[in-house]
Amino acid sequence: MGSHNVEPSTSIMNPLDPEEFRRQAHLVVDFLADYYSSIENYPVCSQVQPGYLTKTMPKSPPMQPESIETILQDVQKHIIPGITHWQSPGFFGYFQSNGSTGNFLGEMLLTGFNTVGIMNPLDPEEFRRQAHLVVDFLADYYSSIENYPVCSQVQPGYLTKTMPKSPPMQPESIETILQDVQKHIIPGITHWQSPGFFGYFQSNGSTGNFLGEMLLTGFNTVGFNWLASPAATELEMVVMEWILKLLQLPKSFSFSSNGGGVIHGSTCESFVCTLIAAREKKLSQIGTQGDLTQGRLVVYCSDQTHFSLQKACKVVGINPSNIRVVSTTKSTNFELSPHALLMTIKSDVKAGLIPLYLCLTIGTTPTTAVDPLGTLCDVAKQFNMWVHVDAAYAGSACICPEFRHFLDGVEGASSFSFNPHKWFLTSLDCCCLWVKDSNDLTNALSTDPELLKNKQSESKQVVDYKDWQIALSRRFRAMKLWMVIRSYGVSGLQEHIRKHVKLAKDFEALLRTNSKFEVMVPRNFAMVCFRVSPSALATLANESSNEKVNRLNEQLLEALNGTGRVFMTHTVIEGVYVIRVAIGATLTDDKHISMLWDIVQEHANTLLAKYECLK
Repeated sequence: MGSHNVEPSTSIMNPLDPEEFRRQAHLVVDFLADYYSSIENYPVCSQVQPGYLTKTMPKSPPMQPESIETILQDVQKHIIPGITHWQSPGFFGYFQSNGSTGNFLGEMLLTGFNTVGIMNPLDPEEFRRQAHLVVDFLADYYSSIENYPVCSQVQPGYLTKTMPKSPPMQPESIETILQDVQKHIIPGITHWQSPGFFGYFQSNGSTGNFLGEMLLTGFNTVGFNWLASPAATELEMVVMEWILKLLQLPKSFSFSSNGGGVIHGSTCESFVCTLIAAREKKLSQIGTQGDLTQGRLVVYCSDQTHFSLQKACKVVGINPSNIRVVSTTKSTNFELSPHALLMTIKSDVKAGLIPLYLCLTIGTTPTTAVDPLGTLCDVAKQFNMWVHVDAAYAGSACICPEFRHFLDGVEGASSFSFNPHKWFLTSLDCCCLWVKDSNDLTNALSTDPELLKNKQSESKQVVDYKDWQIALSRRFRAMKLWMVIRSYGVSGLQEHIRKHVKLAKDFEALLRTNSKFEVMVPRNFAMVCFRVSPSALATLANESSNEKVNRLNEQLLEALNGTGRVFMTHTVIEGVYVIRVAIGATLTDDKHISMLWDIVQEHANTLLAKYECLK
């Protein structure tokens, strides 16, 4: 498998086409049912040697999509031999990670959105029958997703009042369960995959991702070390190297150097791990006097940095008073100022504090601001600080050459992360973290209990990902990322990004044609921040105070979301209430932007007319 096969299957322009989803998912259901039927034919513990997969996989990701048939052939040929079969009846090694048809169906439902015999919850043929029903249920859901209000209209407590107070004593059929999903669960879902969803940075869905989730759930391996499932470890190394190349990250972040990459569940998890690594490294450098020294450590960020950093600091034991939130301004597009950072650090050093960690952002949540990496890394270098670059949202865009310049200067960082589960056609949860020196991470997080000792780990020839994260257990997340990259190819992923950027550019242009609206910050990627302008209100009400303008825009957002056709959120920047339109749903296209524009104009005009009546 030294090179890729070019066999397009899924339309690049519609990675969530319901009928293609249905066709491919049925193939994967049959693949997994056949796997369960023959699981006793495989050695329980994989017999492969370290490096078997990293030597076999192509060194670069495919440029063009590959068919599900080709991918499943490679799963059979290359992945399954490297799996330790946790679902095998001969697996007695660790406390079990049970699989069941019911669990698999639940995973299918949460990812997308007659009964199982009690004595055999993983009967292959019953698995096949029920899984096909759920595939059709989800394909029908995607076909009709625009019929549902984007944001759920239910009231708090709606489900707790409806559900039975006790669990069922006897099994229930999948048909009955799916009826309840349709009747009770779907009304309470905010439909993140709806083409009218513009509220938060997207959690993209795609057929390729769903099929990967099916496979990783079906195999249900727990790859905490290499031996526990060699394929899980080595495929993760492969896809992390692929994406490193796509982003043109420095070689220092590669496994071929002292660095490497790991897939976490979230940015917050990556914050926690890198903060611990930075803390332990700093304390080993300067010596420790317990809480006295740790109490002097300071973390720096901007007022645009995601709030999960402050939560991570609490977990790691950073004194809340030692978190420096440096103010940004509209005049610099809310970028972190190198001068302001330098002055803040110098003041802390003068006070006897110890600069520890700087978090920079590519595409902030409120405005998609981009911090200037090069100059800020230069500031941090003066004080021997750990620099983490959070590109959770916009990192995906940087696989396109026209956006790669936003990462200029990343070579000065100690770690870098982005979330494929935002804009990379990959579902929750999936956060890619690279570190420049993997020893910093493993020295801080490694454990070596007797139960997990084995000759492969002791040889130091393998990666044990348990030492790159907080938890011991871990999902086979690399499977879905590998499936996405192969299903759409680099060109398809780039086309996906560019489509949303164009839609955002089109919506921004529409706003600029109407003087009633004001675009509040430069559009860097696929999010537009706007409001009804003060001039529109002043003309009618002889009053344009910031408070009144804010209230008008708050009312506008409430009216827009109340239609059920769209969902947006807001932010407040320098005291100004701003409506955020985050374009990124897989199914969103031109007609949905036209619909959004019509709704925005209609409800803005209605509100302004009310103010005219009050004049």
